[in-house]
Amino acid sequence: MDKDIAGFSAVELAEKIRSKKISCVEAAGASIERIKRLDPRVKAFVTVTEKEALEAAKLIDDKIARGEAAGALAGVPVAIKDNMMIAGIPTTCSSKILKGYTAPYDATVIEKLKNEGAVFVGKTNLDEFAMGSSTENSAFFTTRNPWNTDCIPGGSSGGSAASVAAMMAPLALGSDTGGSIRQPAACCGVVGLKPTYGRVSRYGLVAFASSLDQIGPFARTVEDAAVLLKVISGHDPKDSTSVDIAVPDYAASIKKDIRGLRIGLPEEYFAKGLDGEVETAVREAVKVLEKLGAIVKKISLPHTEYAIAVYYIIAPCEASANLARYDGVKYGFRAECSNLLEEYEKTRGEGFGPEVKRRIMLGTYALSAGYYDAYYGKAQRVRTLISRDFENAFREVDVIAAPTAPTSAFRLGEKAQDPLQMYLSDIYTISSNLAGIPAVSVPCGFTRAKLPVGLQLMGRPFDEEMILRAGYAYEKNTVWSEEHPNV
Repeated sequence: MDKDIAGFSAVELAEKIRSKKISCVEAAGASIERIKRLDPRVKAFVTVTEKEALEAAKLIDDKIARGEAAGALAGVPVAIKDNMMIAGIPTTCSSKILKGYTAPYDATVIEKLKNEGAVFVGKTNLDEFAMGSSTENSAFFTTRNPWNTDCIPGGSSGGSAASVAAMMAPLALGSDTGGSIRQPAACCGVVGLKPTYGRVSRYGLVAFASSLDQIGPFARTVEDAAVLLKVISGHDPKDSTSVDIAVPDYAASIKKDIRGLRIGLPEEYFAKGLDGEVETAVREAVKVLEKLGAIVKKISLPHTEYAIAVYYIIAPCEASANLARYDGVKYGFRAECSNLLEEYEKTRGEGFGPEVKRRIMLGTYALSAGYYDAYYGKAQRVRTLISRDFENAFREVDVIAAPTAPTSAFRLGEKAQDPLQMYLSDIYTISSNLAGIPAVSVPCGFTRAKLPVGLQLMGRPFDEEMILRAGYAYEKNTVWSEEHPNV
């Protein structure tokens, strides 16, 4: 993206397009040019939709020239995680098993973005089927962190986070099942928000774990994230888990004062395993909020220690069921074999990567006869206890503040052979997925190695306004949102 255009927030860019200071074609072209120049190093994109983006931009320019309303995001480039359907564009989930598959319809979030004039510049890389915390599990290539290309960008939405951090697009969508928006947002120094479960339609999102998955925004500022969240939120009859509840004007409400806001610090999130530099940055961030008038108190979320174990039973069980459809018969990769059973086995054996196979096997085992009650049933009961912890906490506080991840971005390959250490990257994000509550990661500093740190703010169900307000107040009183990597 042209340096001047790259520096604009989505809100600023949309305003300049509406006032005809910049054309949609200029904005799209600048984004595509920046992708072509930087992505060979960052590797954020699986597919770049240059032709489609420029055509869409031209249509919006024509609309604006005729004096017609063009939408809240008219002409703003947006990158889309490649597990969401855009009609006529390949959807790969960064997996070999979806080779040759082209989406036949638009996901609901894509329809909503099109209605508001957004321009899609490409599909971003992810851990295969969104299973991972580093984007190293992609079947294609590993995305790199724009702040240090020897480091991971986080996962599974690493491509989306990296594309926004490298200013290849001002906005992106990701999906969050156990931290897959917030953890890469923290690693890449951008804003990433997981909405309340049911706030955003999952229709057209390729399912990983259906009771946990939620689509959400990446942006460089809290205000941009608020605008994008409003666009994609709302009830959808095509998604039975979508909740019919009013969608606030987030961008208008975030600017309210935070004096008197009660912020809880859970002692379980500041325990052994938390990197010292990360803890210092997060505690300093909380002090900023306190100086702005927030009231900070210690709280306890006593069942936090069980969250990883619960998640890695429930999520693989649901993945085992959801991924049973990939058999090579109807679409995607198919191994050539002499009989049907061998074809199933070989297609799945060659089409899925090792992490996906690991989770399918874990889930299938936990759901098998004789083990269901011992594993899946018990995990669901403990999930209820984790949800109750949050319910009790939110009787005392309005927002819960914590680190987003226990460390900053680690080096490529550092945890690739140790799945348990990789799983611990999501130790602070998983609980909010299990409870279905909203949570946002906001940049709050850097380590000595100049790697970003994220502050996580969690809120009551459907109270995204409150966490965005706290995040906005913090952002406006610090300099972190103005820092950009020199890719």
